[in-house]
Amino acid sequence: MDYEVDVRKLELFNEMAKEGATTVSGHLNQMSGLDTEIEVSKINFLDMEDVKTHLGEREQVGIYVQLQEPPYGYVLFMLEPKGSKRLAQGMVGGMGGDEAADGLFTDMERSAMQEIGNIMTSGFIDGWANVLDTTIDMSTPTFIFGPSSDIIDRMGGWPDEEIAFVIDSTIVATDADVEVTVYTFPKLADLVKLIQRIDTATDVSEDTSASDVV
Repeated sequence: MDYEVDVRKLELFNEMAKEGATTVSGHLNQMSGLDTEIEVSKINFLDMEDVKTHLGEREQVGIYVQLQEPPYGYVLFMLEPKGSKRLAQGMVGGMGGDEAADGLFTDMERSAMQEIGNIMTSGFIDGWANVLDTTIDMSTPTFIFGPSSDIIDRMGGWPDEEIAFVIDSTIVATDADVEVTVYTFPKLADLVKLIQRIDTATDVSEDTSASDVV
């Protein structure tokens, strides 16, 4: 497989990642009423064995989807439990109930977070599909609560490659204790094929525009 990529196309893909994170931030604003903004968005190349180290060992809420078309792989949203609880209760109108003594989420709150994950992923991935002139179907979001390393193990299905291409975007609410980090783990060979197809004349900010939340 030829992994050579025009640096201009790679920069455009980086812009796509930032635009996708901006769309997710906008959707969070609409769903939660919180004032969110992008804190950082960057591309990392990591050894597969270093992925867990990169994510850390803190107890987190993870919501992930599996991409069922190129570039395949996963999109993973990671949140602190308190911030996740606040978003979930905002979605269910306070009907989620109090947090259980063992710290677990109610079924209604888990369902709400899965729906939030579905909306956020659609906003993140639809822009890619527009720029790449393709479709990218995805699985139903899965909710996991626990140490970051356990979340990665539960995702499974990792590509048989030595290097992971990780897109890492952090979205924060400036007036609340809510932080969402978006990790994208595409399969490298399939991603390179898609990036090679990007037209260097593409206006990323225009083509990645996604529809409003309904």
